[in-house]
Amino acid sequence: MASRRAINPSRRVADSGSIPLVSSLHQKSRTSSLLPIGLVAVAAFLLIGYSLRGSGGFPGVNEAMSNGQGLSCSAEIIRAIPILKKAYGDSLRKVLHVGVDSCAVVSNLLKEKDTEAWGVEPFDLEDADSSCKSLVRKGFVRTADIKFPLPYRPKSFSLVVVSDSLDYLSLKYLNKTLPDIARVSSDGLVIFAGFPGQQRAKVSESAKFGKLAKLRSSSWWVRYFIQTGLEENEMAIKKFEQASSESSYKPSCQIFHLSSGMINL
Repeated sequence: MASRRAINPSRRVADSGSIPLVSSLHQKSRTSSLLPIGLVAVAAFLLIGYSLRGSGGFPGVNEAMSNGQGLSCSAEIIRAIPILKKAYGDSLRKVLHVGVDSCAVVSNLLKEKDTEAWGVEPFDLEDADSSCKSLVRKGFVRTADIKFPLPYRPKSFSLVVVSDSLDYLSLKYLNKTLPDIARVSSDGLVIFAGFPGQQRAKVSESAKFGKLAKLRSSSWWVRYFIQTGLEENEMAIKKFEQASSESSYKPSCQIFHLSSGMINL
């Protein structure tokens, strides 16, 4: 809505000797003419926002990458789905996603032929839209504190993909969580993690996640995987790199391909 401009007291009255009241009326007339335009603009903005919120398109996961507010590695997963399919083939038939915006990731995975997908959202879904709530009701997505064991049997999924969650765990909880995530995978584990110094999505991190993300370097992760007994999946790495090159795909997050197996802690 356009605000009324203050009248400049130093402005001179016209030489014709017009009465100040006439000048005031002109000011009100101009302000009144701008008022409907402002109202229409505000109404249009609200309608667009409402339609996006209820469209089932899960705007939250893509906003961070499209409006320059920061980076979401969950959004990166959606971009990487075609590459993951080429690299993992049949292993993408039964997927578990663990991380922020799991509704969006699962929704996109379910669109793929011969792919079943489920998700674990580590944080509250109080502000979830109707499409996300529908996935929760149907059992495709659930909320769970990943600092505790996941409610699945060993090797329940062919592939587990993780994003925007391990970055918020201290080493104490990471030592418990990562082995448990690997436990429920039969064919492997793919981790999407942010780069150190990378701008994260502006979602009031400290309020939503309880703390700011701790973005670790690739060398730190590699050392950690070796210490925990997780081996990098060399075959998957080669296939993923080849598919990325063919598709001119350049990831905005660190991506680690791990073989599931016994972890020594």
